[in-house]
Amino acid sequence: MVFYFSPKLNYPRKACGLLISGFLFATVMSPYSSARTEQQLFTRDLAADIIDDRCETCHNDYEFAGNWSVADIHVSDITKGKNQKLWEGILKSVAMGDMPPADKKQLTAQEKSAFLNWLEGSLDDYSAANPNPGRATLRRLNRNEYARSVQDLLALNVDITGSLPGDDSGYGFDNNADVLGVSTTLLERYLYVAGKLSKLATGTAGDAAGKESYIVPKDGPVKNSGVPSFDLRMSDALPLDSRGGGSFEFYAPVSGVYEIAGYLNANTNNEVDRLDIHRYSHTLTLSAGSHQIGMSFRKELALSEHVPTVRKGTDHVVLPDREPEMLDLDFIVDGARRHSTQVPSYHLSARFSQAAFLRDVLEIEVIGPLNSDQTNASWQTASTRKIFSCLPEAEATAESELNCARQIISRLTNEAYRRPVNNSDIQPLLAIFERARKDVGFRASIATTLQALLVSPQFLYLQEIPPADVEPGSIYRISDTEFAARLALFLWSSLPDEELTTLASAGTLREPQVLKLQLKRMLASDKASALTDNFAGQWLYLRNLPYHFPDVFEFPEFTIPLRHSIQRETELFFTRILKDDLPIFDFLNADYSYLNEPLAKHYGIDGVKGYALRKVSLSEQSHRGGLLGQASILTLTSNPNHTSPVKRGKWILDNLLAASPPPPPPDVPALVAEHDGMALSAREQLKRHRADPVCAACHVRMDPLGLALEQYDAVGAFRTRYADQAIDASATMPDGTQFEGLSGLHDVLWDRRERFTQAFIDRLLTYALGRGLEAYDQPVIRSIARQASNDSYRTHSIIEAVVTSTPFNFKKAPEAANEPQQFAKAP
Repeated sequence: MVFYFSPKLNYPRKACGLLISGFLFATVMSPYSSARTEQQLFTRDLAADIIDDRCETCHNDYEFAGNWSVADIHVSDITKGKNQKLWEGILKSVAMGDMPPADKKQLTAQEKSAFLNWLEGSLDDYSAANPNPGRATLRRLNRNEYARSVQDLLALNVDITGSLPGDDSGYGFDNNADVLGVSTTLLERYLYVAGKLSKLATGTAGDAAGKESYIVPKDGPVKNSGVPSFDLRMSDALPLDSRGGGSFEFYAPVSGVYEIAGYLNANTNNEVDRLDIHRYSHTLTLSAGSHQIGMSFRKELALSEHVPTVRKGTDHVVLPDREPEMLDLDFIVDGARRHSTQVPSYHLSARFSQAAFLRDVLEIEVIGPLNSDQTNASWQTASTRKIFSCLPEAEATAESELNCARQIISRLTNEAYRRPVNNSDIQPLLAIFERARKDVGFRASIATTLQALLVSPQFLYLQEIPPADVEPGSIYRISDTEFAARLALFLWSSLPDEELTTLASAGTLREPQVLKLQLKRMLASDKASALTDNFAGQWLYLRNLPYHFPDVFEFPEFTIPLRHSIQRETELFFTRILKDDLPIFDFLNADYSYLNEPLAKHYGIDGVKGYALRKVSLSEQSHRGGLLGQASILTLTSNPNHTSPVKRGKWILDNLLAASPPPPPPDVPALVAEHDGMALSAREQLKRHRADPVCAACHVRMDPLGLALEQYDAVGAFRTRYADQAIDASATMPDGTQFEGLSGLHDVLWDRRERFTQAFIDRLLTYALGRGLEAYDQPVIRSIARQASNDSYRTHSIIEAVVTSTPFNFKKAPEAANEPQQFAKAP
């Protein structure tokens, strides 16, 4: 007998009720029965009865809640692979406690467990019998991947991400193949950047002097008295006893003499003056290659500068009450002081006086080469040593030069194309070399060839062409070299290195023990910082922090150093969990974080001195712990001048539970901040907002999560009062669970840790595959979670399960033999 879900179901309800009772009796009498046993005992008819009894009231042809009706689905859908998205949605909603709603008839604990095990097991069984690796769209390197790939290919420590347009995002990440299009403008930028990089890498950038400038990040002016400086060591590339200033990376194209100069603050009201009287410079010799250039003052145990109190108001200039003192201004190269000069502690003129704040550096510039070393060693760098594995003699024949060029191009192309290359790959590039060689020297001709290589479709795109013998529409395993390319792009956002390439060529990379060792090596590498920058930076929204500006009048304590510290806290927190292979649940409730003195002061935590961030244990009284206790997340999920429980709740649903609410309707009203002249608390504002039933459906899920964090202001500082009222941080989940504050929210998330595990895997798998996940990917996520559970959900176990999963290792061939292939060709 076949049952359909419909408002007009006519099978005997009483009989099905007896069946459920009998099933529940059996499971209660067998406390050691597994989830799989429950699935086997629980029948399709019992599932139909539960859905009809609990869902049909709202999800029918008339109400059509959630845009679906029980009349649209059938219990046999699962075994046929039909309506997978809807069935996965039902599974998630029931597991999260969102359905049935709190005001409707609830499932008992036994009913809920049995139904979830049956539904999950049935979906997973279909997936196991019908594996689907999903679509694999042709994927262009995004600008971060392109920059890192070029750095590794050419051994060139130059960051060119700022020279390329930003990439669109899809499903939360900018490596999504569907949104990585190519425009004429983008191709022009690639061509320009490739030309610049190829000349730097080959040492042919020329001897003409150029200038690179770096503006030191500063806060805004205070009370019309200029811009405050920082009595802190402002960069890890500066000496330990430095104060203020800054540093930046500079690439010297050739060895020679360069001028390092800096403009000091003059402390006018807008600090735009760049006068020669405030410019201090020093010339010195730099070797070709990458350098860290900095300028700073020295920090003394007792301040060597006298700073008068800034007067209230903006009508008066603060005049100094003593003569200026002489300070040491240091010119720093690669962390070492190369020169020092004496500068006055303030400047007095008819227009302005630098006496309100410590003297500091506003801008640093490097000019050069003013003259270059003419010896052969002048252009030798790590890049040239890697590129020029051979170099023809001055009187070499055209044939010997061509053989040397072939050797250079073959080796670099093999690495750039992420696969073994053949003559058809090399010949077009050799032709470019030969044409260029008619007009310029050997090294310049190699530079022109490298420019072509860096804009080649084989380099710009991750290309995986199906083998010729694969049947149309069939699923096949990608080659080891293609797997190595996916792996390197996932963990390093770059190219496979020599070790990966060698193992892939030998066909041993995916052997379990070999792969485990390679994952450990790759995650220990500095290149794994790509996961922090590109994965965590987007998963946790950290990339948005430099563009989030809290109100300076409401939060004057939110300075540039504090902004940097709160971002680095979360980055170091993520990196340690990754590097130390810790369980992912530390993201939820870790009792440690990474603090320095400014951040600890912001948190109200004593005993932390100095600007360097270090691991600090958190007590229960600190009101911190896990991601949700960190100022970066709390700031990013707030408005510039006040908190937003809605944003915070949505962030938790999106990123920690993968249970995003639907987008708001276009005409949703704004929150009312006042009533009868009285400021309303966030709780009161949301209560009035939820009076609209249309709004209440989503806010009932978001608001409790966000309201529990109301004791943290819009920059993450702890507070107990707002709008002259004591803050109420209590909340109630849709299923009736009551909790209070961050500690209570930790308990709520811990109870949903399985959901968090799947949410984390969802984000990681989306990033690893470079595509959005579909309903048929959900069983893969659950399979990865089960594998990781055997090792306490440690990060390396999850990553290993991701890279051994079906969608990471397999592709589906085109359905028709004549279907156009998704790969790019050079024109």
